[in-house]
Amino acid sequence: MNYSREEILTRLAASCKNTLMETLEIEYIDFGKDFLVAQMPVTPRVHQPDGVLHGGAMVALAESVGSAASFMFLDQKSTIRGIEISANHVKSKRDGMVYAKATFIHKGRTTQLWNIDVVDENDALISKVKLTTIALPKK
Repeated sequence: MNYSREEILTRLAASCKNTLMETLEIEYIDFGKDFLVAQMPVTPRVHQPDGVLHGGAMVALAESVGSAASFMFLDQKSTIRGIEISANHVKSKRDGMVYAKATFIHKGRTTQLWNIDVVDENDALISKVKLTTIALPKK
């Protein structure tokens, strides 16, 4: 079944209700044939005690966009789980918005490997993330 661009973004938004993604205000905003982009506002809600964006919030953003992308680009009948993630935080951020773009490194039937760049409004790299997801049969 083919959905319009707006329908796909609406379906992704609906999947975030009552989840960590809603708590962190993560929103899926763009996609193409091999990528998905999400944004997250940088506010005190996602700060560490010294007032900068918490690395864990960036990792949550990255895993959210990578897992959603796996679900989108596979059969949409699997349960997707992140099984390994690594992040290099290269720049701090106090306010504004960050954007995470997930692109495939490897698209297997069972495991997928993602490159996820987290950038700011000026396209400056904030964090470089690598995520491995696994597609499991739904029970």
